[in-house]
Amino acid sequence: MSIEIREVLSESDRKKFINFPFDLYKGNKNWAPPVKADELKALKKETNPAFDFCDARFWLAYKDNKVVGRVGGIINNEYNKKTNELFGRINRLEFIDDKEVSSLLINTLIEWFKKEDLKKIHGPLGFSNLDTQGMLIEGFEYLQSIASVYHLPYYKEHMEALDFEKENDWVEFQLSLTEFPVKKAARGAALIKKRYGFESVNFKDKAEMQQYSKAIFGILNEAFHELPYVTKFNDKMIDLYIEKYFKILNHKYVKIVKKDDELIGFIIGLPSLSEAMQKAKGKLFPLGFYHIMKALKKPKVIDLLLTGVKEEYQSAGVAVILFAELQQEILDTGLNMMETTGIFETNHNVIANWKNYESIQHKRRRCFVKEI
Repeated sequence: MSIEIREVLSESDRKKFINFPFDLYKGNKNWAPPVKADELKALKKETNPAFDFCDARFWLAYKDNKVVGRVGGIINNEYNKKTNELFGRINRLEFIDDKEVSSLLINTLIEWFKKEDLKKIHGPLGFSNLDTQGMLIEGFEYLQSIASVYHLPYYKEHMEALDFEKENDWVEFQLSLTEFPVKKAARGAALIKKRYGFESVNFKDKAEMQQYSKAIFGILNEAFHELPYVTKFNDKMIDLYIEKYFKILNHKYVKIVKKDDELIGFIIGLPSLSEAMQKAKGKLFPLGFYHIMKALKKPKVIDLLLTGVKEEYQSAGVAVILFAELQQEILDTGLNMMETTGIFETNHNVIANWKNYESIQHKRRRCFVKEI
């Protein structure tokens, strides 16, 4: 029977779109599923403020009346203004190992993008840089971080068969916090504090941390704005992400640096929730929230989520202080393992720093691009 592509229009369609990966990755020990309710909100204008500057459509592929693939398309108008280019984004792409399915899904996107006078298609990318980004092309044998992505090994082959090329790669690392790099970081942090009068802050509780939430997003907007695929978070998006993420952050693993009482840099770590999300199976209730809270209280690994420093201080060593403070907190907790999320492979300064550790570059994900 032939493949049929149907646009996602109803609530029933959206639920099928969200549920498809749960069927595709069933039994996969390295996939960390998202929260279904959050995914549903991301697809709808009334619950996703990114629709203020993005247009988006979603499709499902059917074979024998069974879902065998899905894809979303996003036109981020703010990003196209920023780059002065006409990009369309591939979003939430998943498919069985059938090149007819992947081809029809991608070509459906291309047809829409051409009607909108776009010139390039790239991705996978999300509505923002806190949404899903990239396609896993190395490291399938490792557990996915919830701040990263997981895909099946045949995806890359399908993209290349459709004449997509590499645009950018992110790399991810596992780090062991051994004595040498930890002491080196501590010495460096002490010297930088003395030289510039910087102050590091350890929060006494979650309420104190949340007082800095909007200021942290202010730095995030400033520090990340020139990076590929990034657009600034508007006020509604900031409120959404504060509500979504700051509730689960453990204040012990959020560190900030101040200068003359002004916030100039931050780092956010989070106990790995990957195993908890597997146990939750996409639902917070009745037991998902229990598994997440247990993982937050008894961590095994800390995921390094985000680091940001105000532009005028980026060469002053603020990041050294932030890493030193977070590392010490991790060691004080009785842990010595940290996992980074995606770093552009061209970020040589950060990658060179990881060479001080017992580290492995264990994952790689890619943004593909193609002219249309």
